[in-house]
Amino acid sequence: MKKLLAALVCATVSFSASAAGNINTGKALAEKYSCATCHGKDYGSPIDPSYPKLAGQHKDYLEHALTAYKRGDKPNGRNNAIMTGQVKPLSNQDIKDLAAYLHSLPSSLVTHR
Repeated sequence: MKKLLAALVCATVSFSASAAGNINTGKALAEKYSCATCHGKDYGSPIDPSYPKLAGQHKDYLEHALTAYKRGDKPNGRNNAIMTGQVKPLSNQDIKDLAAYLHSLPSSLVTHR
C-alpha cells in the first residue's frame, strides 16, 4: 500500500510539473524556433518596437497569445503570418513549456505601479 501511495504522489508531482511547463524544454524550443530573431537575444529587446517583449511576461498571457496565433483566422485567433507559421507545429505542452521559460527570464516589464 505504501508503494502504491508513493507512486501516486510521484505521478501527481510529475503531472503538475508537466502541466505547468518545463523551463529547460521551453528554452530549447525558443532556440529551435529562433524566437530571438525578432524578440531580441534577451527576449526583452525586440527588433521592432511593435513586437512584444517576451521576457518576464505572465505565463497565462503567453499561453493565450501563442494559442491564438495557432488558431490563426479562426474565431478567437490572431492573424499574423509569421507567428502563425511559427506556432503551427507546437503542441499544447510546447506552448506551456515556452511560456514557462519566457516567464522565468529577467524583465524590464513593469508589473506594479
